[in-house]
Amino acid sequence: MAAPTRPDLAGAPPNTVAAPPTPPPSRGRGRWIDDWRPEDARFWEGTGKKVARRNLFFSIFSEHIGFSIWSLWSVLVLFLPEAVYGFDPSQKFLLTTLPTALGAFVRLPYTFAVAKFGGRNWTVVSAALLLVPTVAIAIVLEPGVSFTTLLVVSCLAGVGGGNFASSMANINAFYPDRLKGWALGLNAGGGNLGVPVVQLVGLLVLATVGVEHPRVVLLVYIPLIVLAAVGAALVMDNLTAARNQPKAMREATRETHTWIMSFLYIGTFGSFIGFGFAFGQVLQNQFTESFATPLAAASLTWLGPLLGSLIRPVGGTLADRFGGARITFWNFIAMALGAAVVWTASQLESLPLFVVGFVLLFVLSGIGNGSTYKMIPAIFRSQALQTVAAGGDPVAAERKALRMSGALIGIAGAIGAFGGVLVNLAFRQSFMTTGTGDSAYLVFIAFYVVCVAVTWVVYLRPQAVHTV
Repeated sequence: MAAPTRPDLAGAPPNTVAAPPTPPPSRGRGRWIDDWRPEDARFWEGTGKKVARRNLFFSIFSEHIGFSIWSLWSVLVLFLPEAVYGFDPSQKFLLTTLPTALGAFVRLPYTFAVAKFGGRNWTVVSAALLLVPTVAIAIVLEPGVSFTTLLVVSCLAGVGGGNFASSMANINAFYPDRLKGWALGLNAGGGNLGVPVVQLVGLLVLATVGVEHPRVVLLVYIPLIVLAAVGAALVMDNLTAARNQPKAMREATRETHTWIMSFLYIGTFGSFIGFGFAFGQVLQNQFTESFATPLAAASLTWLGPLLGSLIRPVGGTLADRFGGARITFWNFIAMALGAAVVWTASQLESLPLFVVGFVLLFVLSGIGNGSTYKMIPAIFRSQALQTVAAGGDPVAAERKALRMSGALIGIAGAIGAFGGVLVNLAFRQSFMTTGTGDSAYLVFIAFYVVCVAVTWVVYLRPQAVHTV
């Protein structure tokens, strides 16, 4: 049966002739859906929306647990008092940097895995893999453990960072273009909530059983990991249409927009995950008297990641309405101002202003996460429209746009996560050389200014090729 023509993509008016009800999506073996047409309004309203929402819910849950395990060491370092374990602040920054690095590295193969094995199948596997770092930490974490051992085990937690890329690539294929910003923002925001939630769990453990019992945090998450894997196996679906051609990633690397969007995503997601991992240690090192105990630091570290996660869908929705590039542009201006507030607070040694500035950065990074990810499918949508206007095949143009969007989501997600590594390294170096984070804050301001300029030149100026 021939693939249906896309009237909206081709520029022709929609077919107004009455049609029979859309049948449910056809399924092959292993919960594969072969017929998936989200841009077809009748198909979407009749059956597609219900299926997409079901998959979105469990995608969010699995990604949420993945983020919690990925950011686990932002909590566990608070359970490692120097007097007991002997690790200094620079070593603790390394313990939060390595999971960020591995999480960034595995995002590319995780994106490929969705295309190779299917979104539902890989969600099951990726969720089950979270047991590896969790059980390993439970085995080795006790006074007297060597720093090298902890470095290796902390690195394993990076597998949780890969869940984001595979989840986003999968959900991108389920939703029509007009709802991608909302769906990707909700998916990512729900996943990002794993950062403040694990920090709240850590706070609760510190407040109830004390700094001597970090394994209680792990005991909370092991059953949740099992639930995520089993739930995905029972409820989610694979989309045949989401199978990228093997050359899709290579094709995406030759696309200039891949590297531009990856650079911008360093500024948004890299900031969010980097600040999320480092905020507790920054508070303890910069305001030692106010945060002399782990419980005091943990009482504030969750606030910024929570607000940044909750606001992310808003960034996607704003991008749906006003354009991703426009929201991203103004958001980077605000982020530069937010970093300036943090730098000023550091100079004045004002804790309230410092916390306000940092929370503002978390919120803005969340908005930027949503708006930049909306830009990715919009770029290739614009290219597809240009192809069709020049006489190209609308169905082939749509398939290429979906394939390239999925590939770019994986690449940008991986490179953006490396921004979190850079944030932690910047803080580590700044505290080692000056005793404060001032140098790091100035670097952040300069970087956000560059992001403002790039967004304007490439996507907003009158001569820009693509409207996103």
